[in-house]
Amino acid sequence: MNQLKKLVFTALFLSSFEVSSQEDPKEPLITDRPDATESPSTVPVGYLQVETGSFYTKNNTNSIKSEQFTYNTSLLRLGLLNNVELRLGWDFVENKFENTNAVLSGFNPLLLGTKLAIAKENNGWPEVGFVGHVYLPFLAGNDYKPETTGVDFRFSFAHTLNEKSSLSYNLGMAWGDDSPEASYIYTLSYGRSLTNALGFYAELYGNLPENSASNHYWDLGFTYLLSDNVQLDATVGSGITDGQDLLLSGGVSFRIPTGKK
Repeated sequence: MNQLKKLVFTALFLSSFEVSSQEDPKEPLITDRPDATESPSTVPVGYLQVETGSFYTKNNTNSIKSEQFTYNTSLLRLGLLNNVELRLGWDFVENKFENTNAVLSGFNPLLLGTKLAIAKENNGWPEVGFVGHVYLPFLAGNDYKPETTGVDFRFSFAHTLNEKSSLSYNLGMAWGDDSPEASYIYTLSYGRSLTNALGFYAELYGNLPENSASNHYWDLGFTYLLSDNVQLDATVGSGITDGQDLLLSGGVSFRIPTGKK
């Protein structure tokens, strides 16, 4: 299985270099990874955008230590209309518990959703978008299969601070893991262009369940444009509250024309 995961990720990575010769859209490449903040921008009509990578987290919750590897975190985004995209995501998770040597592994529920671009930035008002997902349990692995369908939504906002920097933030709610309580979610991300190709971001994000302790995190990272249609990224982060000791992530995003505009 480990060899299969490596082959899938390598194939996706190598295929990204083939798209640089494709016809370029007028819109710049804007991705929803590597940070937790979703952009308000949608994928251009007639293009498929693939955002994939891997995560590693080291966790310590209630004296239970674990390491989680998330492989091939693929999100497919298809531009349907000028302000609408279709979203499909799936990933494979392996969770190793240090104290018991137990291992959980399998696919997470399939993510199906959409993003709507609501308003462009204008006269100090931010660019606004809406993102909604459902998480379908019947396609999940046995170790990660909930009994009920999960749901989340968020409003996404973005401000241009100057020609090299921007501020983005999300506000929303989520229901999942067979819990009836709602969890309020937030993100706040500052991004800056260091060169024409190299970008930097720093972010705070978290969730506030109705009847449980809140969770707050930070991360920072870099993006690098190999071409107008291909971007690499790397991230490091940790928890502010107890739980997550370390987050490491790396990935690639690319888009290709579908021939339908």
